[in-house]
Amino acid sequence: MTAAVRRKRSKHWAEKLVPYLLILPVVIYYILFWVRPVVDVVIGSLTDPVSHGLTLNNFAMVFQDETFWDSLWNTTIIVVISVTLEFFAALALALLINRKFWGSSYFLFLVIIPMALPPVAAAAMWQTGLTPHGWLNSLLMHLGILAEGQKIYWLGSYDASKWQLLFVIILVDAWTVIPSVMIILLAGLQNLPKEAIEAGYVFGGDKLTVLRRITIPMLSSTIQTAVILRLIAAIQIWLIVVLLLGFGRLPVLVERIVYYHEEVPGLDISYQMATGYTVIVSVLVSIAAFFYLYVSGAFKKKEQDA
Repeated sequence: MTAAVRRKRSKHWAEKLVPYLLILPVVIYYILFWVRPVVDVVIGSLTDPVSHGLTLNNFAMVFQDETFWDSLWNTTIIVVISVTLEFFAALALALLINRKFWGSSYFLFLVIIPMALPPVAAAAMWQTGLTPHGWLNSLLMHLGILAEGQKIYWLGSYDASKWQLLFVIILVDAWTVIPSVMIILLAGLQNLPKEAIEAGYVFGGDKLTVLRRITIPMLSSTIQTAVILRLIAAIQIWLIVVLLLGFGRLPVLVERIVYYHEEVPGLDISYQMATGYTVIVSVLVSIAAFFYLYVSGAFKKKEQDA
């Protein structure tokens, strides 16, 4: 083999290896900070707390937990109502801002302010506002909606109805999340071909018809991205619930993970309960994402494109 052939082969292999070397740091990062913790959690959920052997009893303990079904039901309600409300509100805002009326840039700035706030700061702000003497009741009295001295107990007493607490959590969560969903939809709207929308009006379509028959179908991939991301985040809601209501008052799935991992770590079954809840939440997130993709026809579209 001549030196020229060896150099050519070395250059060929170097060109092949360069892409893999470039992504190697990312692969190492995911192995250390994603794959390893996932494997540890799965093993922990299958480990008996006494004999340290493999078992499925940990999942049985989770299902028998007195708050499991309540937390699953509460999470489901929040996901269904919250995602639906946030999508339609975000779509309406995105359509409004996309019209580029006078002052639309300032309106966009005001709308995205909640997105810039850390979740802890947003929860603390609403915690001070939702008290009987908080700024929300003061604002309503200043606007004349409430009479002087009248108060709304937003978070109720400790035995307040679950629906009242769910209503407050969904509204606060919507306030914090709608801007991020709106930004995704607005980006999709701004990339749509204007000629297709103008053609809809030329052929006699009104605003609702053009929106339903042209804009929404062309925006379907963006809608899928926004809804899936929001769906995954909604299932994992917990911080706002804990900061506003504390542990156990309105149990949700991820709040139970934090409860067993951080609040009662001294129990013999704390780690197994936390890891069991974690695996169940991960499975539910995957099922919800695949179900939405199936219902929205994403898999069929990929088969047709192929």
